[in-house]
Order: sequence, then C-alpha cells, then structure tokens
Amino acid sequence: MNVLYFAWVRQKVGRSEETIEHTPELRTVSDLAALLRARGGGYAGAFTDMSRLRAAVNQVHVALDAPLSSGDEVAFFPPVTGG
Repeated sequence: MNVLYFAWVRQKVGRSEETIEHTPELRTVSDLAALLRARGGGYAGAFTDMSRLRAAVNQVHVALDAPLSSGDEVAFFPPVTGG
C-alpha cells in the first residue's frame, strides 16, 4: 500500500509518503493507524488521537473501519475547515 501524509501529519512523521506491505492483519484503516502508532516517535504523536485525523482510500474519504486491500492508496490528513 502507498500511504500518504499531509499537513501536520507529514511534519510529525517526517515524510510525505511511504510504502507499507499489506498483510492479513491490516484489515481496516484503523488497523493501519494502530500499526503506525506502534512505531513510536512522531508516528505515535500523529496517530494517538484519531479524532484529529481523516482518511481517504483511493482518493475517497472513508471512516476508520473502511477495509483495506493490497495496492490501495491511503491518505491521512487533518480535518479541513472552510472560512
């Protein structure tokens, strides 16, 4: 899977994207977030409070329980507000 990070998420994890191998344990976006949080450091800081994040799979906004498949593109970003 290609995982993309935007805005302050990118700043905390120190990269804009990376490739993560899809495994049977990575069933949902929430599972992926837990895997990233377990890395510690900036990842833990970015993924500790999931209410501060939004996700998209293959450029479609999804809930955290959205399923993942091999080859998906997953993006994490803060909520966007208008003005």
